Amino acid sequence: MPRGEHRERAVTYMLHTEPRSGAQRFGQSAREWGKSIAIAFVLFLVIRASVVEAFKIPTSSMEGTLLVGDFLLVNKAVYGPRIPGVDIPLPAFSQPDRGEVVVFHPPHEPDKNYVKRVVGVASDTLEMRDKRLYLNGAPVHEPYARYLDGRGDAVHPDMEWQSHHLIASELREYHPTRDNWGPIVVPEERYFVLGDNRDNSEDSRYWGFVSRDEIRGRPWFVYYSFERTTNEVLPWRSAVRWARIGTIIR
Repeated sequence: MPRGEHRERAVTYMLHTEPRSGAQRFGQSAREWGKSIAIAFVLFLVIRASVVEAFKIPTSSMEGTLLVGDFLLVNKAVYGPRIPGVDIPLPAFSQPDRGEVVVFHPPHEPDKNYVKRVVGVASDTLEMRDKRLYLNGAPVHEPYARYLDGRGDAVHPDMEWQSHHLIASELREYHPTRDNWGPIVVPEERYFVLGDNRDNSEDSRYWGFVSRDEIRGRPWFVYYSFERTTNEVLPWRSAVRWARIGTIIR
């Protein structure tokens, strides 16, 4: 082999095996980090959409089970997760049952999340007499329910929808109130929900049944809680309800 050709091949080999520069190593590391971040973000979106999601309690309708300022983790897989992007439901592990606290989209505000307690499922007959809930003719034991309003009861026009679901023997002129209504029958694939703070809750009494398709999950536990006060500059830090953190929701 000619000496010049040998020298040329040696130079070419050295060029191909020359260590990468710092800029090249940085570029490769940046690409690897970018891939890792992208994968983590996609996994986060999938988990948030179908497995677990954070939720903040904005109103007092569930006191004293849940308080304003409670932050919850919601199990979205238990009633059937949804495929992200297409909103197709997957098989559920269980179905909502009486006594369970659920997160759902109400019929009158389908873009919002509400949290209430299921008190009636399909074919149940529900009635309330002087604040006491009756299920299929029998009074319901509700240790979680609160009644704090001493004001008198009054007919509420938003409750007239119930007249279309009265049991046959009760067809009459119907004037339901917050504390006295029914008996009504829950249709198939529908649920009747109430807030635990019965005197201060906007729930199924006023806007009707919740569709099974709109029930999104079951609150799991309180992961953070604070009590907002007017004289606190940083209430999220100084007014933490430490005793509520980790509370299981029942």
